[in-house]
Amino acid sequence: MQWRNSNSRYGLISILLHWLVALAVFGLFGLGLWMVGLDYYSSWYRTAPDLHKSIGLTLFVVMLARLAWRFVSPPPPAPANHGAATRLASKAGHGFLYLALFALMFSGYLISTADDRGIAVFGLFEIPATLTSIPDQADVAGLIHEYLAWALVIFAGLHALAALKHHFIDRDATLVRMFGRTGK
Repeated sequence: MQWRNSNSRYGLISILLHWLVALAVFGLFGLGLWMVGLDYYSSWYRTAPDLHKSIGLTLFVVMLARLAWRFVSPPPPAPANHGAATRLASKAGHGFLYLALFALMFSGYLISTADDRGIAVFGLFEIPATLTSIPDQADVAGLIHEYLAWALVIFAGLHALAALKHHFIDRDATLVRMFGRTGK
């Protein structure tokens, strides 16, 4: 399999970044839902949020790499059977996914640093708190983080359904290209 994207399919780097981000997003969503229900006496009460933050910050670096990779190795053009509306919806949808994910990570950073403490990343190093003077920072950022997380996961689900629609109904190469294969 090729490393870079071609005109007919995605390369290995794009595929790995795509699925790694998808796994991290859904994993962080599940972890987030679970950890907010923990009580003070749970052994995971402190560990789960620390893990959530560390994975989230790692995901931020992965997303920066993914964004840079799009410039180094642009994605293949849309299949020929996609009309102008489908192409526009695809670009807008991908743009929303990127924007929502970066906004979600930024809101998580604002929640975590509202008390003027940095964020430890897997206990290896710390990301400093730089924005700490926003009124009601943790509460406002927390609401934004929650709503964005739900919006992102729902939209990612719609994204997956659209890929399945292209594969099973339209019978085009949209989905198989994300697995490194060329279309029919």
